[in-house]
Amino acid sequence: MNDKASPPLSDIRREFERVTPEVVRRASAFAASILADVAGRRGTLDGRVAPLSPSMRLAGPAFTVEVRAGDNLMIHAAMTMARPGDILVVDGKGDRTCALMGSIMLSACKKLGLGGVVLDGAVRDTEELRALGFPVYAVAANPNGPTKSVPGRINWPISCGGTAVQPGDLVVGDADGVVVIEREKAGSLLDLAQKKVDDERSRLADIAAGRNLSPAWLEATLRAAGVLKQGETL
Repeated sequence: MNDKASPPLSDIRREFERVTPEVVRRASAFAASILADVAGRRGTLDGRVAPLSPSMRLAGPAFTVEVRAGDNLMIHAAMTMARPGDILVVDGKGDRTCALMGSIMLSACKKLGLGGVVLDGAVRDTEELRALGFPVYAVAANPNGPTKSVPGRINWPISCGGTAVQPGDLVVGDADGVVVIEREKAGSLLDLAQKKVDDERSRLADIAAGRNLSPAWLEATLRAAGVLKQGETL
């Protein structure tokens, strides 16, 4: 029996498998809502995590960061480590008492070629950030600044907006919010996403033409729920 204690694992993980660039490219063509639907209506962040501007879009692999509320030390570290195209996904504990990032940090993120930032925490300098044109999702704005002294973790599993996020997962965001899909699962959902888009376009065309205005499944589902009796119609 080996009595030697194993050395503690590092709080910083430098290597992990990312969702492939091809999956990111294809997924970026779909709305977050489409991807959430084909993923089983799961994986979306709480609506408190919202884009600073409705026009903001992002898609890429998650680069996860966990911080103590009100401290951004590990975000600075993550920025130096992330690759172009990565999405910084930060578990800021939903804290709104101070901003974890502002125009200086986010301007640097843009210059580094990162794909965006998803922050379960607050930002500041929002007018400048909207003008910057870099995708930022956050829970609030607060002019107060953070501390930069408390340890955290990089590229460990986190919770962001109430959703589990693993490093390398697919992250897609648009005006509706953010969806996260497991790296191993993401590629298998893209054909389903395209089929759903095609089905919805057909449905909208029918509605525009005044055809089939009620869903075909409605009455059967009402009967199954006991709202309509067998043979009864609306």
